[in-house]
Amino acid sequence: MIPVTSFAGKTVAVFGLGGSGLASCHALKAGGAEVIAGDDSADNVAKAAQAGFIAADLRNVSWANFAALILTPGAPLTHPSPHWSVLMARQAGVEVIGDIELFCRERRRHAPDAPFVAITGTNGKSTTTALIAHLMRFAGYDTQMGGNIGTAILSLEPPRRGRVHVIEMSSYQIDLAPSLDPGIGILLNVSEDHIDRHGTLDHYAAVKERLVAGVQVQGTAIVGVDDGFCRNIADRIDRSGKRVVRISVRNPLPDGIYVERETIVLAAGGARSEIARLGGIGSLRGLHNAQNAACASACALAMGLTGDVLQNGLRSFPGLAHRMEQVGRCGNVLFVNDSKGTNADAAAHALSSFSDIFWIAGGKPKAGGITGLAEYFPRIRKAYLIGEAAAEFSGTFSDRVPHEISETLEVAVASAARDAEASGLADAVVLLSPACASFDQYRNFEIRGGRFRDLVTALPGVKPVV
Repeated sequence: MIPVTSFAGKTVAVFGLGGSGLASCHALKAGGAEVIAGDDSADNVAKAAQAGFIAADLRNVSWANFAALILTPGAPLTHPSPHWSVLMARQAGVEVIGDIELFCRERRRHAPDAPFVAITGTNGKSTTTALIAHLMRFAGYDTQMGGNIGTAILSLEPPRRGRVHVIEMSSYQIDLAPSLDPGIGILLNVSEDHIDRHGTLDHYAAVKERLVAGVQVQGTAIVGVDDGFCRNIADRIDRSGKRVVRISVRNPLPDGIYVERETIVLAAGGARSEIARLGGIGSLRGLHNAQNAACASACALAMGLTGDVLQNGLRSFPGLAHRMEQVGRCGNVLFVNDSKGTNADAAAHALSSFSDIFWIAGGKPKAGGITGLAEYFPRIRKAYLIGEAAAEFSGTFSDRVPHEISETLEVAVASAARDAEASGLADAVVLLSPACASFDQYRNFEIRGGRFRDLVTALPGVKPVV
């Protein structure tokens, strides 16, 4: 745990008592603050009280003595309208921040030179975060990984010289971290997502930009430049005088790092050199993973890793659960869990990686649906549609893609497995990549992916992929 000493002797309100909220409560208390904890869920309030915190309905307390409101990323800060706790804090002149901001303040207070890598992007940030953490551990570094992936940031070990914090951040978390200042900041890409929480794509992109724009003066901003938003962001950071490493998997760059025929190439001052090769690394299959690997490689080089360590670290990366996770195989049929593919862009990465796909898609739909995936329709042998989006996706497919409305994951897995086996194709793939959120049928994408994994491994003849 990281004790939060910056609020010692002060009273702090914490709203949202899930994993990161309770971690904030413990960290603030350990640092000497008095915590008043609140949540819209009575069960969460009861858990906080059982953990020894003062639990209250924050609508019925005086805000005059609060030094800050620590807000869960799940509560809206701006759109579609600010959460009631945000409005009360603003009315009382109380700053509204999140747990990432608390970490940043503690690092500056106690270990400003401690390595801090922050990663964001619409797609690929979890894989890139896990890959960087793997590379740093492989190189022998004391490495802490968390944030939007796995462990709440304040539940990690405290920053200190030589200990690397590798932190994934969502746009919601960045919005609550006004003084975010990583040593290495990585922005993979920007595409339409979370517009309901940011109002416009421009505002969403601006929030993402803060992570790389905030890198320390002697730090490094690593920016994927294969979309227009990120190209402009990289140019602005460059003009500010900070070091920028541009990344592309679509075009060679005169200066930066790019991927060409499964080789990661460094271009600098007119010279080009090979950094690493991705061929044959199953956990990094596909163009999207090439971008993840290129950004992670840029980070590794900035941290001083050698080429041999980088190459061997890439080869030994086991991959990320629920992201192009190879679950099992039955004869010529491979079963792939890409439950983290919660929007069309993410699903496109998975669809582009295989040729003969029996696609399980659907859930709680997002803006735009799957209309932008038409170029991949020829790869789909049949689609199995589940959840709220089933009817919409069926209309998009029309007669262009054979499909059925399965409604549930259980029906979809059974039908897809049967059809894939009967197809006789040499490399048939049953792919769960929903292009949707999970919230209509599952609490989160992990539970959805876990259910897929259980259903697949229960099929007769399926052997786990090691």
